[in-house]
Parts: sequence; structure tokens; C-alpha cells
Amino acid sequence: MNSSVIKQARQPEGRHTGLLEAQRTVNEVLLGKERQVRLAFCGLLSRGHILIEDVPGVGKTTLANAMARTVGSDYQRIQFTSDLLPADILGVSIYRRDKETFQFHPGPIFAQVILADEINRATPKSQSALLEGMAEGQVTIDNKTHPLPQPFFVIATQNPMDLVGTFPLPESQLDRFLLSITLGYPDRAAERKLLMSEDRAGMLERISAKLTPQDVLALQQDCERVHVSDDLLDYIQALLAETRDPRWFETGLSPRAGLALLRLSRAFAFLDDRDYAIPEDVQAVFPGLARHRLIASAGFNATPDEQIAELMRQVPIP
Repeated sequence: MNSSVIKQARQPEGRHTGLLEAQRTVNEVLLGKERQVRLAFCGLLSRGHILIEDVPGVGKTTLANAMARTVGSDYQRIQFTSDLLPADILGVSIYRRDKETFQFHPGPIFAQVILADEINRATPKSQSALLEGMAEGQVTIDNKTHPLPQPFFVIATQNPMDLVGTFPLPESQLDRFLLSITLGYPDRAAERKLLMSEDRAGMLERISAKLTPQDVLALQQDCERVHVSDDLLDYIQALLAETRDPRWFETGLSPRAGLALLRLSRAFAFLDDRDYAIPEDVQAVFPGLARHRLIASAGFNATPDEQIAELMRQVPIP
């Protein structure tokens, strides 16, 4: 992202206003997906990463590109293929004969917003090249650690309908994603507006930054100060405990997932300009947090979303 775009961003005192403007701008480009856009911003504010499982052509790339532009961040798209190597993601050290030393050339992972497109088409070795960066904000190459630019936000996509030549992500890697969302087809009104409006590429080019990367880092800290009551913590623990009942799922949500649920709930409340979280915030983010982490127990014919919804109905709201 060039500096002229970043200079158009709001000053720090208008961070929350800039955040809402950024969200509104993305909604103008990605029509009819307000809930998914809000969840994507929750992921960014929670210092997490999101996985989008959907068919091609519904706006996954548009979402990633628009978010990067509105928050004034560098953006890189990595197309995952079966012949992709870890060095194609991380970078490589090249020998400089004139200096008689190796010089590191960073790969596309050294950007603030990454689109890992069709991540399940690459081999597990290449998939795992993202893990250290997603978990720790750094990568280690040739025994040397390189910090990644901050904020660092990964949007990964995979197509659930095309399983030929793919390598499903293992459960441990899926757990690195804070959220799993689907965009789906637009409704009739949104699709008509999409058909009648200009090309999305032209709209993306004209997007100006509403925030700077420094604003995003500050907003992430602001989210951590959102108050969570003891009753709400009891509710979160009750949901976690219910997922661990073997009648629902083979394995329940881990403590790491519980911490992620807490961060997402705070971010959802923060987007409503509240300094406290409520049960409705937890309910709004829980399906996206749980969908990719839980495997249904034998005997259930419901979809994962239906099963999660039924589980939530079984846990009393404080």
C-alpha cells in the first residue's frame, strides 16, 4: 500500500470512527454480507486469522483486498498450489558473491494482510509454513528469526466442494484460525445491485485508507479493555463445557478456543461502541469460532451449524 493512501487515514483520536467507516466501505464493495464483514473485522481486532470455506466467485479475494485498503495495510495474495514450496511463502537466502555473504530476500508472507488462496491445494509442508507466522508473528529461516510486520492478518480460503488434489488441513492447523466463515451467494436484491453497478476492481482502486496500521494496533489494545463480567465468564465456560460432552462432539473446545471466544466477544461489543460485553456478543461469534474446531459425534445427521445452534439452545443465558 503506497504512502499517499496511508496519509489519507484519520488521526488517532478518530480511531473508532475510522473503524466504522472502514467497515462501511467494505460493505459497499462486498454487497449483502454485513454479518460476515463484521466478523472479519472482529478477527482483525482480536489479533486472529480467518478461514473462508466457500465456492469460487463469491467475494473472498474482494473481502481481503478491501480490508487491506481500508486499514492502510500492505496486501499480498499467495496462490496455493500442489507445487508451492515453503520458500515461495517465506523467502530465500541468496549468496552475494561481491559481499561473500548470504542476503535474505523476504517472501510474500512479509505483508500485513495475507490472502492464502485455496490453502488446501498445497502440501502439508507448505501449509505449515504459515503456522509460525500466524501463531507468533515471526518466521525462522536458516536459524534466524525475522519479525513480521504488524498488524499481521491472514485470510485463508478453501473450496469444500472440490476435494480432488487437495490436502485437508489437520485439526491442529485449523485451530490456528480464530474464525471460520462462509460468504454464500448474495440475496436477490444484493445480486441485482451488483449486476447494475460498476466492476469491483474499479471500486477497490478508489478505496482510501480510513485507518493506519498504528491505529489498528491501538484498536486491538482498546478491545482488550472491554469489560467482561463474572456472569458472562460463567456463560462462556458453560458453552465450553457443553462442547466437551461426548454426546455432541468427538472432542470439545480447548482452553485456547475459550480465550479466542473471549477476545472475539470483546471485539464484537467494541464494534457496537460498548465498553462491556453481553451474552448476545458471545452468541454472535460462537458459531464461527466453533465450526472448524468441532467434529460431530457418530449418530448426528445435522449439519455442524445446526448442531452448534442446538448446543447453544441447551446452555442457559445468564
